[in-house]
Amino acid sequence: MGQDAEVGAIHKKDEAKLATMGYKQELRRNLGLLQNFGVSFSIVSVVTGVSSLFLFGLTAGGPAVMVWGWLIISFFTLLVGFSMAGRHICSAYPTSGGTYFWAAKLSSLQSAPFASWITGWFNLLGQVSITTGVAFACADFISTAATIGANYQPSSYKTIAIYAGIIITQGIINTFGVRFLKYLNNISVWWQIFGTLFLVTAVLATAPRPQSSEFVFGTFIDGTGVDGVGWSQRASPVYVAVIGLLMAQYTMTGFDASVHMTEETRNAAMTGPIGIVMSFAVSAVLGWFLILRLLFSIQDYQKTVSSPTGQPVAQIFLDTVGERGAIVLLVIVFGTMMFWCGTFAVTSNSRMIYAFCRDGAIPGSKFFHKVDSRFPVRTVWLSCALSFMLGLPSLGSQVAFNAATSITTIGLYISYGVPIALRVINADGFVRGPFHLGKLSYPVAITVVVWIGFISIVFCLPQVNPINAQTFNYAPVAVGVVLAYALVFWAVSARKWFTGPVNHVEGERTTCIHRLCEC
Repeated sequence: MGQDAEVGAIHKKDEAKLATMGYKQELRRNLGLLQNFGVSFSIVSVVTGVSSLFLFGLTAGGPAVMVWGWLIISFFTLLVGFSMAGRHICSAYPTSGGTYFWAAKLSSLQSAPFASWITGWFNLLGQVSITTGVAFACADFISTAATIGANYQPSSYKTIAIYAGIIITQGIINTFGVRFLKYLNNISVWWQIFGTLFLVTAVLATAPRPQSSEFVFGTFIDGTGVDGVGWSQRASPVYVAVIGLLMAQYTMTGFDASVHMTEETRNAAMTGPIGIVMSFAVSAVLGWFLILRLLFSIQDYQKTVSSPTGQPVAQIFLDTVGERGAIVLLVIVFGTMMFWCGTFAVTSNSRMIYAFCRDGAIPGSKFFHKVDSRFPVRTVWLSCALSFMLGLPSLGSQVAFNAATSITTIGLYISYGVPIALRVINADGFVRGPFHLGKLSYPVAITVVVWIGFISIVFCLPQVNPINAQTFNYAPVAVGVVLAYALVFWAVSARKWFTGPVNHVEGERTTCIHRLCEC
Protein backbone atom coordinates (compact mmCIF):
# COMPACT_ATOMS: atom_id res chain seq x y z
CA MET A 1 0.00 0.00 0.00
CA GLY A 2 2.93 2.28 0.84
CA GLN A 3 4.46 1.65 -2.60
CA ASP A 4 1.14 2.45 -4.31
CA ALA A 5 0.95 5.70 -2.37
CA GLU A 6 4.50 6.60 -3.43
CA VAL A 7 3.72 5.85 -7.08
CA GLY A 8 0.55 7.92 -6.82
CA ALA A 9 2.50 10.83 -5.35
CA ILE A 10 5.03 10.67 -8.21
CA HIS A 11 2.17 10.64 -10.76
CA LYS A 12 0.62 13.71 -9.15
CA LYS A 13 3.98 15.48 -9.12
CA ASP A 14 4.52 14.68 -12.81
CA GLU A 15 1.03 15.86 -13.74
CA ALA A 16 1.47 19.04 -11.71
CA LYS A 17 4.78 19.73 -13.47
CA LEU A 18 3.14 19.15 -16.84
CA ALA A 19 0.31 21.52 -15.87
CA THR A 20 2.84 24.29 -15.10
CA MET A 21 3.96 23.94 -18.73
CA GLY A 22 0.36 24.37 -19.89
CA TYR A 23 -0.58 20.76 -20.69
CA LYS A 24 -2.95 18.24 -19.15
CA GLN A 25 -2.08 14.56 -18.82
CA GLU A 26 -3.49 12.87 -21.94
CA LEU A 27 -1.02 10.01 -22.50
CA ARG A 28 -0.65 6.92 -20.32
CA ARG A 29 2.24 7.50 -17.88
CA ASN A 30 3.57 4.00 -17.25
CA LEU A 31 7.26 4.04 -18.26
CA GLY A 32 10.16 3.78 -15.82
CA LEU A 33 13.86 4.51 -16.21
CA LEU A 34 14.65 1.28 -18.10
CA GLN A 35 11.89 1.94 -20.64
CA ASN A 36 12.78 5.63 -21.09
CA PHE A 37 16.46 4.74 -21.57
CA GLY A 38 15.44 1.81 -23.77
CA VAL A 39 13.59 3.96 -26.31
CA SER A 40 16.63 6.20 -26.91
CA PHE A 41 19.06 3.28 -26.77
CA SER A 42 16.94 1.38 -29.31
CA ILE A 43 16.90 4.35 -31.70
CA VAL A 44 20.62 5.13 -31.36
CA SER A 45 21.12 1.39 -32.07
CA VAL A 46 24.82 1.04 -32.86
CA VAL A 47 24.17 -2.16 -34.83
CA THR A 48 21.83 -0.24 -37.15
CA GLY A 49 23.98 2.86 -37.59
CA VAL A 50 27.34 1.13 -37.97
CA SER A 51 26.01 -1.59 -40.30
CA SER A 52 24.13 0.94 -42.46
CA LEU A 53 27.15 3.16 -43.09
CA PHE A 54 30.01 0.67 -42.79
CA LEU A 55 30.73 0.91 -46.53
CA PHE A 56 30.78 4.71 -46.30
CA GLY A 57 33.18 4.52 -43.37
CA LEU A 58 35.54 2.10 -45.15
CA THR A 59 35.81 4.41 -48.18
CA ALA A 60 35.64 7.84 -46.47
CA GLY A 61 38.83 7.63 -44.43
CA GLY A 62 38.90 3.90 -43.77
CA PRO A 63 39.60 2.12 -40.46
CA ALA A 64 41.61 4.92 -38.83
CA VAL A 65 38.84 7.49 -39.27
CA MET A 66 36.18 4.98 -38.21
CA VAL A 67 38.02 4.09 -34.99
CA TRP A 68 39.32 7.48 -33.87
CA GLY A 69 36.40 9.38 -35.37
CA TRP A 70 34.05 7.36 -33.18
CA LEU A 71 35.87 8.56 -30.06
CA ILE A 72 35.81 12.19 -31.21
CA ILE A 73 32.11 12.02 -32.00
CA SER A 74 31.39 10.27 -28.70
CA PHE A 75 33.07 13.09 -26.77
CA PHE A 76 31.13 15.88 -28.46
CA THR A 77 27.88 13.89 -28.34
CA LEU A 78 28.47 13.49 -24.62
CA LEU A 79 28.55 17.29 -24.32
CA VAL A 80 25.40 17.65 -26.43
CA GLY A 81 23.58 15.06 -24.36
CA PHE A 82 24.58 16.60 -21.03
CA SER A 83 23.53 20.03 -22.31
CA MET A 84 20.10 18.70 -23.27
CA ALA A 85 19.67 16.53 -20.20
CA GLY A 86 20.67 18.83 -17.42
CA ARG A 87 20.21 22.46 -16.64
CA HIS A 88 19.92 22.76 -20.40
CA ILE A 89 16.86 21.74 -20.39
CA CYS A 90 15.00 18.43 -20.22
CA SER A 91 15.20 18.44 -16.43
CA ALA A 92 13.40 21.78 -16.29
CA TYR A 93 10.89 21.13 -19.10
CA PRO A 94 10.08 17.39 -19.42
CA THR A 95 7.51 17.45 -22.21
CA SER A 96 6.90 15.53 -25.46
CA GLY A 97 7.46 18.71 -27.46
CA GLY A 98 11.09 18.62 -26.44
CA THR A 99 13.37 20.97 -28.35
CA TYR A 100 10.69 23.21 -29.91
CA PHE A 101 9.05 23.72 -26.49
CA TRP A 102 12.44 24.52 -24.95
CA ALA A 103 13.21 27.02 -27.72
CA ALA A 104 10.02 28.93 -26.88
CA LYS A 105 10.69 28.94 -23.14
CA LEU A 106 14.30 30.08 -23.54
CA SER A 107 13.48 32.95 -25.93
CA SER A 108 12.20 36.41 -25.30
CA LEU A 109 8.43 36.82 -25.38
CA GLN A 110 8.59 38.44 -28.82
CA SER A 111 10.84 35.86 -30.49
CA ALA A 112 9.46 32.72 -28.77
CA PRO A 113 6.92 31.79 -31.48
CA PHE A 114 9.47 32.03 -34.32
CA ALA A 115 12.19 30.16 -32.40
CA SER A 116 9.71 27.41 -31.52
CA TRP A 117 8.45 27.23 -35.11
CA ILE A 118 11.88 26.83 -36.74
CA THR A 119 13.16 24.38 -34.13
CA GLY A 120 10.04 22.25 -34.44
CA TRP A 121 10.32 21.92 -38.22
CA PHE A 122 14.00 20.95 -38.05
CA ASN A 123 13.23 18.37 -35.38
CA LEU A 124 10.37 17.04 -37.49
CA LEU A 125 12.71 16.72 -40.48
CA GLY A 126 15.25 14.79 -38.41
CA GLN A 127 12.62 12.59 -36.78
CA VAL A 128 11.03 11.61 -40.08
CA SER A 129 14.34 11.02 -41.87
CA ILE A 130 15.72 8.79 -39.11
CA THR A 131 12.68 6.52 -39.52
CA THR A 132 13.31 6.61 -43.26
CA GLY A 133 16.99 5.73 -42.93
CA VAL A 134 16.38 2.81 -40.61
CA ALA A 135 13.61 1.31 -42.78
CA PHE A 136 15.72 1.75 -45.94
CA ALA A 137 18.72 0.03 -44.36
CA CYS A 138 16.51 -2.78 -43.07
CA ALA A 139 15.03 -3.36 -46.55
CA ASP A 140 18.53 -3.48 -47.99
CA PHE A 141 19.74 -6.02 -45.42
CA ILE A 142 16.68 -8.23 -45.92
CA SER A 143 17.35 -8.19 -49.66
CA THR A 144 20.98 -9.08 -48.98
CA ALA A 145 20.03 -12.00 -46.71
CA ALA A 146 17.65 -13.30 -49.39
CA THR A 147 20.50 -13.56 -51.93
CA ILE A 148 22.69 -15.79 -49.76
CA GLY A 149 22.51 -19.37 -50.99
CA ALA A 150 19.54 -18.54 -53.23
CA ASN A 151 18.75 -17.23 -56.72
CA TYR A 152 16.94 -14.13 -55.47
CA GLN A 153 17.74 -11.04 -57.54
CA PRO A 154 17.06 -7.71 -55.77
CA SER A 155 15.45 -4.90 -57.75
CA SER A 156 14.26 -1.40 -56.90
CA TYR A 157 10.60 -2.51 -57.12
CA LYS A 158 11.16 -5.44 -54.76
CA THR A 159 13.06 -3.20 -52.37
CA ILE A 160 10.23 -0.65 -52.40
CA ALA A 161 7.77 -3.44 -51.52
CA ILE A 162 9.98 -4.63 -48.64
CA TYR A 163 10.49 -1.01 -47.53
CA ALA A 164 6.72 -0.39 -47.49
CA GLY A 165 6.11 -3.65 -45.62
CA ILE A 166 8.63 -2.67 -42.93
CA ILE A 167 7.07 0.74 -42.31
CA ILE A 168 3.55 -0.70 -42.27
CA THR A 169 4.65 -3.37 -39.77
CA GLN A 170 6.18 -0.72 -37.52
CA GLY A 171 2.97 1.31 -37.74
CA ILE A 172 0.87 -1.73 -36.81
CA ILE A 173 3.08 -2.49 -33.80
CA ASN A 174 2.75 1.11 -32.63
CA THR A 175 -1.03 0.97 -33.11
CA PHE A 176 -2.13 -2.41 -31.80
CA GLY A 177 0.86 -3.41 -29.72
CA VAL A 178 1.26 -0.03 -28.05
CA ARG A 179 0.18 -1.38 -24.65
CA PHE A 180 3.07 -3.82 -24.83
CA LEU A 181 5.71 -1.30 -25.94
CA LYS A 182 7.22 -1.15 -22.45
CA TYR A 183 7.80 -4.91 -22.56
CA LEU A 184 9.09 -4.79 -26.13
CA ASN A 185 11.37 -2.01 -24.93
CA ASN A 186 12.86 -4.26 -22.26
CA ILE A 187 13.45 -7.01 -24.82
CA SER A 188 15.04 -4.49 -27.17
CA VAL A 189 17.65 -3.42 -24.63
CA TRP A 190 18.83 -6.97 -24.00
CA TRP A 191 18.54 -7.97 -27.69
CA GLN A 192 20.82 -5.12 -28.73
CA ILE A 193 23.38 -5.63 -25.98
CA PHE A 194 23.65 -9.43 -26.12
CA GLY A 195 22.98 -9.56 -29.87
CA THR A 196 25.92 -7.23 -30.48
CA LEU A 197 28.17 -9.21 -28.15
CA PHE A 198 27.19 -12.49 -29.83
CA LEU A 199 27.71 -11.03 -33.30
CA VAL A 200 31.19 -9.62 -32.71
CA THR A 201 32.34 -12.67 -30.73
CA ALA A 202 31.20 -15.01 -33.53
CA VAL A 203 32.99 -13.15 -36.35
CA LEU A 204 36.25 -12.56 -34.52
CA ALA A 205 36.43 -16.07 -33.06
CA THR A 206 35.96 -17.65 -36.50
CA ALA A 207 38.00 -15.17 -38.57
CA PRO A 208 40.74 -17.21 -40.36
CA ARG A 209 43.20 -14.29 -40.41
CA PRO A 210 42.42 -11.35 -38.09
CA GLN A 211 43.68 -7.99 -39.31
CA SER A 212 46.69 -6.34 -37.67
CA SER A 213 46.44 -3.50 -35.16
CA GLU A 214 48.26 -1.30 -37.68
CA PHE A 215 45.46 -1.85 -40.22
CA VAL A 216 42.66 -1.18 -37.71
CA PHE A 217 44.13 1.82 -35.90
CA GLY A 218 46.38 3.41 -38.50
CA THR A 219 45.12 2.80 -42.05
CA PHE A 220 43.72 5.81 -43.92
CA ILE A 221 41.85 5.03 -47.15
CA ASP A 222 40.31 7.45 -49.63
CA GLY A 223 37.72 5.67 -51.75
CA THR A 224 35.63 8.77 -52.43
CA GLY A 225 36.53 8.96 -56.13
CA VAL A 226 34.30 7.21 -58.67
CA ASP A 227 37.10 7.45 -61.26
CA GLY A 228 39.86 6.76 -58.74
CA VAL A 229 40.57 10.41 -57.93
CA GLY A 230 39.22 11.00 -54.44
CA TRP A 231 38.78 14.11 -52.33
CA SER A 232 42.19 13.64 -50.67
CA GLN A 233 43.76 14.41 -54.06
CA ARG A 234 41.32 17.04 -55.20
CA ALA A 235 41.08 18.76 -51.81
CA SER A 236 42.84 17.27 -48.76
CA PRO A 237 42.99 14.10 -46.64
CA VAL A 238 41.54 16.23 -43.85
CA TYR A 239 38.45 16.81 -45.99
CA VAL A 240 37.99 13.04 -46.36
CA ALA A 241 38.49 12.46 -42.64
CA VAL A 242 35.96 15.16 -41.75
CA ILE A 243 33.18 13.87 -44.03
CA GLY A 244 34.02 10.36 -42.79
CA LEU A 245 32.71 11.37 -39.36
CA LEU A 246 29.16 10.94 -40.71
CA MET A 247 29.01 7.24 -39.83
CA ALA A 248 29.64 7.91 -36.15
CA GLN A 249 27.57 11.09 -35.88
CA TYR A 250 24.57 9.56 -37.68
CA THR A 251 24.69 6.58 -35.35
CA MET A 252 24.79 8.83 -32.29
CA THR A 253 21.46 10.51 -33.02
CA GLY A 254 17.99 9.91 -31.66
CA PHE A 255 18.73 10.10 -27.94
CA ASP A 256 16.18 12.93 -27.73
CA ALA A 257 13.58 10.13 -27.80
CA SER A 258 13.87 10.07 -24.00
CA VAL A 259 12.55 13.64 -24.09
CA HIS A 260 9.62 12.86 -26.37
CA MET A 261 8.59 10.03 -24.02
CA THR A 262 8.67 12.12 -20.83
CA GLU A 263 4.88 12.62 -20.76
CA GLU A 264 4.61 8.83 -20.51
CA THR A 265 7.47 8.48 -17.98
CA ARG A 266 7.30 8.46 -14.19
CA ASN A 267 9.42 11.06 -12.33
CA ALA A 268 10.13 12.62 -15.73
CA ALA A 269 12.29 15.54 -14.55
CA MET A 270 14.98 13.08 -13.41
CA THR A 271 14.22 9.95 -15.44
CA GLY A 272 14.25 11.75 -18.83
CA PRO A 273 17.71 13.32 -18.38
CA ILE A 274 19.19 10.09 -17.00
CA GLY A 275 17.68 8.20 -19.97
CA ILE A 276 19.44 10.58 -22.38
CA VAL A 277 22.83 10.26 -20.69
CA MET A 278 22.62 6.47 -20.27
CA SER A 279 21.59 5.89 -23.89
CA PHE A 280 24.57 7.59 -25.49
CA ALA A 281 27.07 6.46 -22.82
CA VAL A 282 26.23 2.77 -23.27
CA SER A 283 26.00 3.21 -27.06
CA ALA A 284 29.41 4.90 -27.25
CA VAL A 285 31.15 1.97 -25.54
CA LEU A 286 29.19 -0.74 -27.36
CA GLY A 287 29.64 0.96 -30.74
CA TRP A 288 33.42 1.26 -30.47
CA PHE A 289 33.60 -2.38 -29.45
CA LEU A 290 31.50 -3.33 -32.52
CA ILE A 291 33.60 -1.29 -34.96
CA LEU A 292 36.87 -2.71 -33.66
CA ARG A 293 35.68 -6.32 -33.86
CA LEU A 294 34.30 -5.91 -37.39
CA LEU A 295 37.50 -4.23 -38.63
CA PHE A 296 39.72 -6.92 -37.10
CA SER A 297 37.55 -9.57 -38.82
CA ILE A 298 37.94 -8.20 -42.37
CA GLN A 299 39.68 -10.86 -44.50
CA ASP A 300 40.18 -8.92 -47.73
CA TYR A 301 39.55 -5.17 -47.83
CA GLN A 302 38.90 -4.94 -51.58
CA LYS A 303 36.57 -7.95 -51.57
CA THR A 304 34.71 -6.47 -48.59
CA VAL A 305 34.06 -3.04 -50.09
CA SER A 306 33.11 -4.46 -53.51
CA SER A 307 31.06 -7.35 -52.13
CA PRO A 308 28.41 -8.73 -54.50
CA THR A 309 25.97 -8.51 -51.56
CA GLY A 310 26.40 -4.73 -51.57
CA GLN A 311 26.98 -4.84 -47.80
CA PRO A 312 30.52 -5.05 -46.35
CA VAL A 313 29.13 -6.29 -43.02
CA ALA A 314 27.39 -9.18 -44.79
CA GLN A 315 30.65 -10.03 -46.57
CA ILE A 316 32.49 -10.10 -43.24
CA PHE A 317 29.87 -12.54 -41.96
CA LEU A 318 30.24 -14.76 -45.04
CA ASP A 319 34.05 -14.75 -44.81
CA THR A 320 34.04 -15.71 -41.13
CA VAL A 321 31.02 -17.84 -40.21
CA GLY A 322 29.92 -19.08 -43.66
CA GLU A 323 26.52 -18.86 -45.35
CA ARG A 324 24.33 -20.38 -42.64
CA GLY A 325 26.06 -18.44 -39.89
CA ALA A 326 25.84 -15.24 -41.94
CA ILE A 327 22.06 -15.64 -42.26
CA VAL A 328 21.76 -16.01 -38.47
CA LEU A 329 23.85 -12.88 -37.88
CA LEU A 330 21.93 -10.93 -40.52
CA VAL A 331 18.68 -11.87 -38.76
CA ILE A 332 20.11 -10.24 -35.62
CA VAL A 333 20.98 -7.12 -37.65
CA PHE A 334 17.72 -6.60 -39.53
CA GLY A 335 15.72 -7.76 -36.50
CA THR A 336 17.38 -4.92 -34.59
CA MET A 337 16.62 -2.48 -37.40
CA MET A 338 13.00 -3.48 -37.97
CA PHE A 339 11.55 -4.45 -34.61
CA TRP A 340 13.62 -2.33 -32.23
CA CYS A 341 15.31 0.68 -33.79
CA GLY A 342 12.67 1.31 -36.47
CA THR A 343 9.64 0.61 -34.28
CA PHE A 344 10.80 2.94 -31.53
CA ALA A 345 11.83 5.59 -34.06
CA VAL A 346 8.17 5.65 -35.12
CA THR A 347 7.17 5.80 -31.45
CA SER A 348 9.37 8.83 -30.77
CA ASN A 349 8.49 10.48 -34.09
CA SER A 350 4.76 10.15 -33.46
CA ARG A 351 5.07 11.74 -29.99
CA MET A 352 6.95 14.72 -31.38
CA ILE A 353 4.38 15.21 -34.17
CA TYR A 354 1.57 14.79 -31.62
CA ALA A 355 3.04 17.57 -29.47
CA PHE A 356 3.61 19.84 -32.50
CA CYS A 357 0.03 19.25 -33.66
CA ARG A 358 -1.27 19.89 -30.14
CA ASP A 359 0.13 23.41 -30.49
CA GLY A 360 -1.37 23.83 -33.97
CA ALA A 361 1.87 23.96 -35.99
CA ILE A 362 1.12 21.36 -38.67
CA PRO A 363 -1.63 21.48 -41.33
CA GLY A 364 -4.45 19.24 -40.13
CA SER A 365 -3.42 19.62 -36.48
CA LYS A 366 -7.01 19.45 -35.19
CA PHE A 367 -7.37 15.96 -36.66
CA PHE A 368 -3.90 14.61 -35.92
CA HIS A 369 -3.53 15.72 -32.31
CA LYS A 370 -6.55 13.68 -31.18
CA VAL A 371 -5.63 10.82 -28.84
CA ASP A 372 -7.24 7.39 -29.26
CA SER A 373 -7.31 5.26 -26.07
CA ARG A 374 -4.62 7.53 -24.58
CA PHE A 375 -2.19 6.89 -27.45
CA PRO A 376 -1.46 9.18 -30.47
CA VAL A 377 -2.41 6.61 -33.12
CA ARG A 378 -3.11 9.20 -35.84
CA THR A 379 0.36 10.70 -35.67
CA VAL A 380 1.83 7.19 -35.80
CA TRP A 381 0.45 6.76 -39.32
CA LEU A 382 1.30 10.33 -40.32
CA SER A 383 4.88 9.57 -39.28
CA CYS A 384 4.88 6.35 -41.33
CA ALA A 385 3.47 8.09 -44.42
CA LEU A 386 6.00 10.94 -44.31
CA SER A 387 8.89 8.52 -43.74
CA PHE A 388 7.85 6.35 -46.69
CA MET A 389 7.65 9.33 -49.07
CA LEU A 390 10.99 10.78 -47.95
CA GLY A 391 12.74 7.46 -48.57
CA LEU A 392 11.63 6.88 -52.16
CA PRO A 393 14.50 8.87 -53.76
CA SER A 394 17.05 6.84 -51.71
CA LEU A 395 16.02 3.41 -52.98
CA GLY A 396 18.68 1.87 -55.20
CA SER A 397 21.25 4.58 -54.53
CA GLN A 398 23.91 4.38 -51.81
CA VAL A 399 24.80 8.04 -52.40
CA ALA A 400 21.16 9.05 -51.87
CA PHE A 401 21.03 6.96 -48.71
CA ASN A 402 24.17 8.68 -47.40
CA ALA A 403 22.44 12.00 -48.08
CA ALA A 404 19.38 10.81 -46.14
CA THR A 405 21.59 10.05 -43.14
CA SER A 406 23.11 13.53 -43.44
CA ILE A 407 19.59 15.01 -43.40
CA THR A 408 18.80 13.09 -40.21
CA THR A 409 21.97 14.30 -38.52
CA ILE A 410 21.61 17.93 -39.59
CA GLY A 411 17.89 18.18 -38.82
CA LEU A 412 18.14 16.65 -35.35
CA TYR A 413 21.33 18.40 -34.26
CA ILE A 414 20.13 21.84 -35.37
CA SER A 415 16.98 21.26 -33.34
CA TYR A 416 19.20 20.29 -30.39
CA GLY A 417 21.44 23.31 -30.90
CA VAL A 418 18.83 26.09 -31.07
CA PRO A 419 17.57 25.79 -27.46
CA ILE A 420 21.13 25.28 -26.19
CA ALA A 421 22.21 28.47 -28.01
CA LEU A 422 19.22 30.32 -26.58
CA ARG A 423 20.22 29.08 -23.16
CA VAL A 424 23.60 30.80 -23.65
CA ILE A 425 22.03 34.03 -24.93
CA ASN A 426 19.31 34.23 -22.29
CA ALA A 427 21.28 32.80 -19.38
CA ASP A 428 19.74 35.06 -16.75
CA GLY A 429 16.14 34.08 -17.43
CA PHE A 430 16.56 30.33 -17.13
CA VAL A 431 14.91 28.20 -14.41
CA ARG A 432 17.19 25.34 -13.37
CA GLY A 433 15.92 21.77 -13.12
CA PRO A 434 17.04 19.12 -10.60
CA PHE A 435 19.61 17.59 -13.01
CA HIS A 436 22.31 20.12 -13.99
CA LEU A 437 26.03 20.68 -14.68
CA GLY A 438 26.59 23.59 -12.31
CA LYS A 439 29.40 25.96 -13.36
CA LEU A 440 30.26 23.82 -16.38
CA SER A 441 26.89 24.50 -18.00
CA TYR A 442 27.92 27.67 -19.82
CA PRO A 443 31.27 26.55 -21.38
CA VAL A 444 29.79 23.18 -22.35
CA ALA A 445 26.84 24.89 -24.05
CA ILE A 446 29.14 27.18 -26.08
CA THR A 447 31.26 24.20 -27.20
CA VAL A 448 28.13 22.31 -28.24
CA VAL A 449 26.77 25.20 -30.32
CA VAL A 450 30.08 25.55 -32.20
CA TRP A 451 30.24 21.78 -32.81
CA ILE A 452 26.68 21.58 -34.14
CA GLY A 453 27.36 24.50 -36.48
CA PHE A 454 30.48 22.70 -37.74
CA ILE A 455 28.82 19.33 -38.48
CA SER A 456 25.79 21.03 -40.05
CA ILE A 457 28.11 22.54 -42.67
CA VAL A 458 30.35 19.47 -43.07
CA PHE A 459 27.53 17.02 -43.79
CA CYS A 460 26.21 19.27 -46.56
CA LEU A 461 29.51 18.98 -48.45
CA PRO A 462 30.02 16.68 -51.48
CA GLN A 463 30.94 13.14 -50.43
CA VAL A 464 31.84 11.59 -53.79
CA ASN A 465 34.10 12.93 -56.56
CA PRO A 466 33.37 13.99 -59.28
CA ILE A 467 30.11 15.79 -58.57
CA ASN A 468 27.27 14.93 -60.96
CA ALA A 469 23.59 13.99 -60.85
CA GLN A 470 24.39 10.51 -59.50
CA THR A 471 26.89 11.59 -56.82
CA PHE A 472 25.38 14.90 -55.70
CA ASN A 473 24.75 15.20 -51.96
CA TYR A 474 21.15 16.37 -51.87
CA ALA A 475 21.16 16.90 -48.08
CA PRO A 476 21.49 20.71 -48.38
CA VAL A 477 18.62 20.71 -50.90
CA ALA A 478 16.30 18.77 -48.58
CA VAL A 479 17.27 20.87 -45.56
CA GLY A 480 16.89 24.03 -47.66
CA VAL A 481 13.42 23.01 -48.85
CA VAL A 482 12.22 22.46 -45.29
CA LEU A 483 13.79 25.72 -44.11
CA ALA A 484 12.28 27.64 -47.06
CA TYR A 485 8.87 26.07 -46.40
CA ALA A 486 9.02 26.98 -42.71
CA LEU A 487 10.16 30.56 -43.43
CA VAL A 488 7.65 31.20 -46.23
CA PHE A 489 4.80 29.62 -44.28
CA TRP A 490 5.78 31.77 -41.31
CA ALA A 491 5.97 35.00 -43.31
CA VAL A 492 2.72 34.41 -45.20
CA SER A 493 0.54 32.87 -42.53
CA ALA A 494 1.94 31.27 -39.36
CA ARG A 495 3.24 34.50 -37.79
CA LYS A 496 -0.37 35.65 -37.54
CA TRP A 497 -1.63 32.69 -35.54
CA PHE A 498 1.22 30.49 -34.23
CA THR A 499 2.10 31.63 -30.72
CA GLY A 500 4.34 28.74 -29.73
CA PRO A 501 3.36 26.16 -27.10
CA VAL A 502 -0.31 26.64 -26.17
CA ASN A 503 -1.44 26.69 -22.53
CA HIS A 504 -4.16 24.05 -22.72
CA VAL A 505 -4.67 23.98 -18.96
CA GLU A 506 -5.42 27.69 -18.77
CA GLY A 507 -7.65 27.42 -21.82
CA GLU A 508 -9.61 24.62 -20.21
CA ARG A 509 -10.03 26.63 -17.01
CA THR A 510 -11.28 29.63 -18.98
CA THR A 511 -13.79 27.44 -20.82
CA CYS A 512 -15.08 26.03 -17.52
CA ILE A 513 -15.49 29.54 -16.07
CA HIS A 514 -17.48 30.66 -19.13
CA ARG A 515 -19.74 27.63 -18.83
CA LEU A 516 -20.35 28.32 -15.13
CA CYS A 517 -21.19 31.94 -15.92
CA GLU A 518 -23.69 30.84 -18.57
CA CYS A 519 -25.35 28.59 -16.02
